[in-house]
Amino acid sequence: MYQRKITYHQQNGEILNIRQLLKKWLIPKKWQHYFRSEQLVLINGQYQPFNTIIHDQDIITLNFDFPPRTSDQNYLPGNRQIDVAYEDSDVLIANKPANVKTHPNLATESDSLFNDVKTYLSPAKPYMVHRIDMMTSGLVLIAKSPYLVPIFNRQLTTKTLQRKYLAIVRLNNNIPDRGQIDRPIGLDLEDKRKRKTDPNGQPALTDYYILRKNNNFALLKVILHTGRTHQIRVHLKSLGVPIVNDPLYDDDCDNGQMLLNANELSYQIPFSNDFKTVHIKPDPAIEQFIQTHDLKKVSKNL
Repeated sequence: MYQRKITYHQQNGEILNIRQLLKKWLIPKKWQHYFRSEQLVLINGQYQPFNTIIHDQDIITLNFDFPPRTSDQNYLPGNRQIDVAYEDSDVLIANKPANVKTHPNLATESDSLFNDVKTYLSPAKPYMVHRIDMMTSGLVLIAKSPYLVPIFNRQLTTKTLQRKYLAIVRLNNNIPDRGQIDRPIGLDLEDKRKRKTDPNGQPALTDYYILRKNNNFALLKVILHTGRTHQIRVHLKSLGVPIVNDPLYDDDCDNGQMLLNANELSYQIPFSNDFKTVHIKPDPAIEQFIQTHDLKKVSKNL
């Protein structure tokens, strides 16, 4: 059985009962039902009805005495050392190198980030929350318990878990210094590896800010509000500013590293009102490109 004991810290004079607190913590409704019907939530060691008000410094015990939604995800052990950007008892946030898959496609593969994390966490197991493209470098959040995955999934849905990226693009078109790209994304029927903007596709929303540029290239800060496959790559291509060395969407790709880096990740700490932001330096390939091409500052880091 998975168990959590939490000391409740009242914030901003909020007055919440048990049901409202579990909702605020993004506990799935089905789990709330289990907690109530099986009396699996204790307040200061005693079960209380769900309309009971929680007080500052109350000890809340959550007993997850039911199966998780996420089944065990079994991976072969990997061989590479991982770059740990942040770690605690709930999560591991790894800085994935470019050209390494987030997870294996087949059970027989052992060359992905998750294979390496399997070795690092052993005998504990990693559980996937989200992924980034193989050619994209940067932050990937990994849960250490299957009971945390649905909570993080709801954070993704509610935009509580936010991801920010850096991208070097070709300025084939002039674009404003900041903008929002609201264009649905669907399959590219001419090339099944690719996606394209499509009015009949899935909704996709991306914000961007130009941080540095010259006449030919720009460094963008990009914020995802949805998580479609290839979303940043397709949206920037649709503006006529493809990511440098994107083998699918940059017509002038020279087979170097694709210059897209997930460098910031923010999330609500599970069973807490607090938030955590993890930030890393830009990928060395991006820093080198900025210096080599003398990209000048356009705005402050927003």
